[in-house]
Amino acid sequence: MYQYVLAIHIIFVVCWMAGLFYIVRLFIYHREAQDKPEPARTILSEQFEIIEKKLWWIIATPSMYFVIVAGATMLHLNPALWKMPWLHVKLTFVIGLIAYHFICQKIMKQMAKGVYKWTSIQLRLWNELATIILFAIVFLVVLKSALNWIFGVIGIILFSLIIMSAVKIYKYFREKK
Repeated sequence: MYQYVLAIHIIFVVCWMAGLFYIVRLFIYHREAQDKPEPARTILSEQFEIIEKKLWWIIATPSMYFVIVAGATMLHLNPALWKMPWLHVKLTFVIGLIAYHFICQKIMKQMAKGVYKWTSIQLRLWNELATIILFAIVFLVVLKSALNWIFGVIGIILFSLIIMSAVKIYKYFREKK
């Protein structure tokens, strides 16, 4: 039974992460649509709102709940996992990812009301945070070490610096055109 629940957990992690990655990409395009002249701005904004809501309520949010239920079920089926320090670190990152999810939901609702507090560059950087959390969780699960995750975090920080540099370089070339 445990292996079936694990498979479901992994499948919905993939779906949830796809939803989180894509929603922020939509936010970037939605935000950039605000710089377009009318009527393009209104047409694009209305379309982005429809796509964002469908992605959020049909894929991302249900997937998050399936991940949580499957994860809790695995802990119920194998309570020995609670004794493993790496799991506690992983769950901390999972809580961070859940917070990230609800912050994205707040951004979506603000944009639907015509409130654009984030720039497209800030949203690009925000999008990378989910990647960093995903890296941390995967390394913890694969290595099953609460100590080695420190090396992983150092790697994640270096990876983050590379991503931020890439975003800055992208912005430079984009504005140069």
